[in-house]
This record gives sequence, C-alpha cells and structure tokens, in this order.
Amino acid sequence: MSGHRTGGFDLLAHARAAMRERGFLSEFAPAVRAEVAGLGQPAVPDGVEDLRGLLWSSIDNDESLDLDQIEVAEALPEGRIRIRVGIADVDASVPAGGATDSHARNNTTSVYTGVTVFTMLPEALSYERTSLMQDADRLAVVVGFRVHPDGTLDEERVSRALVRNHAKLAYPSLAGWLQGKEPVPERVERVAGLREQLELQEAATQALRERRVEQGALDLETIEARPVMADGDVVDLQVLEKSRSRELIEDLMIAANGVMARFLAAHRRSSIARVVKVPRRWDRIVELARGLHTSLPDAPDPAALERFLLDQRKRDPLRFPDLSLSVVKLLGPGEYVLQAAGAPRAGHFGLAVQDYTHSTAPNRRYADLVTQRLVKATLANEAPPYADAELESVSAHCTQMEDGARRVERLVRKMAAALLLRGRIGQVFDGIVTGVSEKGTFARLLAPPAEGRVVRGERGLDVGDRVRLKLLDTDPERGFIDLGRT
Repeated sequence: MSGHRTGGFDLLAHARAAMRERGFLSEFAPAVRAEVAGLGQPAVPDGVEDLRGLLWSSIDNDESLDLDQIEVAEALPEGRIRIRVGIADVDASVPAGGATDSHARNNTTSVYTGVTVFTMLPEALSYERTSLMQDADRLAVVVGFRVHPDGTLDEERVSRALVRNHAKLAYPSLAGWLQGKEPVPERVERVAGLREQLELQEAATQALRERRVEQGALDLETIEARPVMADGDVVDLQVLEKSRSRELIEDLMIAANGVMARFLAAHRRSSIARVVKVPRRWDRIVELARGLHTSLPDAPDPAALERFLLDQRKRDPLRFPDLSLSVVKLLGPGEYVLQAAGAPRAGHFGLAVQDYTHSTAPNRRYADLVTQRLVKATLANEAPPYADAELESVSAHCTQMEDGARRVERLVRKMAAALLLRGRIGQVFDGIVTGVSEKGTFARLLAPPAEGRVVRGERGLDVGDRVRLKLLDTDPERGFIDLGRT
C-alpha cells in the first residue's frame, strides 16, 4: 500500500511504526526466509493415524488463509456425538530454537490491524505449508471427545494424524442458516454429507454452550470496528458481528483446549495455562449493576453476573456492547501462567472452566505452538522440551506481547476511523455516550461506528445517553476524533 487520497497519510507505515514501538518485529529477517526456503516436506512418523477419509471442514473468516483447525463429528447412540478437532502440526515445520521460532517467540502472536496482518510466521508457512488448506494432506494433532446431550464430555483422546480439509467454509455464509434465517449455503450443498455433518456440530456445541452458561460462562458482546480497505484507502468501518457460526467454533475450541489441558495434567506434565482470575474489581461490577437496578452478590459469582448480562441484553441491546466493554475492563485481561505439574489450577472466570490452555491456533499464537511441543513430547514418551522456568518466562512474555498487540490494533483502528471521517468535519451524527471519567467524555457514533471524545457540550452527559454529535476535528496521527454536542 502506498498512500491515501486523504492527505497522503500512510496508514501501513504508521502500523509498522506502532509495531516497532511495542517491541514487535514488523518484518522477517533474511535468516527466517532462508530457513523456510530450505525446509523439506515433513515426514509422516510411524504410528500416525490416517484420518483423511473423514469429512473434515474448516470455518473461519472469508479472507483467512492461516487455517489452524478443522472439525468433524460422528453421531453415536443415545444422542451422543463424537467430535474431533484437527490442529495444524506447526511444530513439524518450525524447529525449536531456529530463526523462525526466534521471530515467533519475540512476537508471540499475529497482529490483525485491518490494514494488514503481521503474521507470527512467514506466509509461506502459515498460509500454505502449515495451513489446513482445502484439498491438501496435512499432519495434525487431533483432539477427540464425546459430547453427551447434557453437555458433559468423556472419552477424551489426543493423538497425531494425517488429515485433509474437504471444505473451507466462512462465518458469514453459515451464520444465517445456522440461526434458521437462510437456506443451506450452496457451498455446503455441493459436498455430500456436509450439511448433516455441520448439523451434528451445531447440536454438540449447543449442548456444550448450555452447560457452560449453567456453570456461569459470560456471554459478552463488544463492538470492534475494523477498517475496510480499497486501493489503499479506508472506505468504511466494519463491525465484527457475533453469530452462531462464530459461537460454534468458539465452543469447539474451548472444549478442545480443556481436553488438552487435562491430557497434560493427567501425564503430570507442566504446561501454559490461560487464566482469567477472580476479578479484583468485583465491587465496581456490583456498583455498575446497582446503577441498572440489579443486585449482585458481594462475592464474585459468574452465574449471577451472566443472568444480569442476559437480562440487560434483552432490555437494552443498543447499549449492551458498551456495558460488555465495561465488564470486560473490570474483569481484567486474560493472562498466560505456568501450570506446574500437579499444582492447583486457577481456572478461567469468564469461561467458567477450570482446565484451560491455548492450543488450537499454533500458526497465530506462540503459546499454542509451545503447548503443541509439550503434547507431542508427551505422546512420544519423551522428556519435556521446556523446563518450568522457561515456561514461566514464555508465559509472561506472551501476556506482555498480547497486550501490545491489542494496543497496536486499537491505535490503527482509531487512526483509520480518523482518516475515514477526515472529509466529513461539520457533519452531525447519532451517537451514544460510552464513557465519562476524569479523562473526559467519550461517545461512539452509530454509523460509522467510530469513537471519539466529546470536547464541547459534554457537561451533564452520562454513559448510555443517546446524543446528536457534530464532528469538530480529526487527527489521524494520534487517532483522535473530536465531537461536539448539538
């Protein structure tokens, strides 16, 4: 991308600068490219199952090429369903300690700015060689489990296999059908048996989700507007819509990650856990609920919080994303921690699960790649590839860089919004107040969904107020949008 018609502002250059400021490597070194170019095809080890004949499929974003997982289901007696999740064997092509691994270990995550994707691994790997792309044979780590109608799991198994993705599907095309609003997508109808296959996955994940909600899993919904680009220019802001197709994959990944965590624990292996601890600011969540005429227990209670959130979603869907954002901030971010062999587990407050790791996206997250190496060593009865001290260090660094990635993505989104609105100064928009504090009063425009600071007429405004706002100024360099109440 070169420049923008809106004043020649180079959004990609600013995204690269933001990456560097947060300690990311924004480009791959020659040593990384040379290492990838010199890789041969990974050998298929003895004892690896051949599961290519199963009707595997993937569901991801339309544009996604770094396909980390595929899924398949099998109907069993008494309404039970066997699920298998195939996870790309990235470790087979990324030697630990090599140049590629060193780059991935520094960045720890792919960064999705909307302008470009700063992939954790070179595209020759993550988009091709280690991607579970359609109609290609690939090595995978397979997580299997049986789902009962009440959402409980048993017959958990982890193994290595050769797999083949028979259908690359996308969230938008499946969402309407899974919610009963649209006919079966043509892509699904073209593959014999795929419709029935997806209906099994849907039934299994509904049971999984209902059980997690009963146990207090939080159903949050925040607005994340990403730039839409055309010929190097920002032409729109697009909100990532919550849908049943996205929930389906989310539910399967939560279950698979739980199986992985229990597998390592059962073999007395240390691992990296993904946790959201009991919120330290629960008192503020209680106060927030009280302001909406709801009483929450004095002690943290995820089930009570979920009931409150469900009620607020029904009462006020327009303001619910902003309420969700407030709750997310008060819960605190997730973090990676060392889960030492045999030690008590901290659990994940927001997901209402005790056993949780990140293992299903090794193309995109370094913690998942480390977990994959731990799992493969366990399957092979080999010594752990990482000592506890190293796992603790990797965990802390992954947490730090994940926070950096969020900040980069947010800054670039704000720059893009300021660019998009640069030519509309003086226009009036409908908006909603999203924050009032000592730092200022902030509001989100309804269309386009850009957020700015109310710098004129803000006195008396409160969170949730519907307002008419005039665009006063924009500063793409800092991602600032100034608004005035009309």
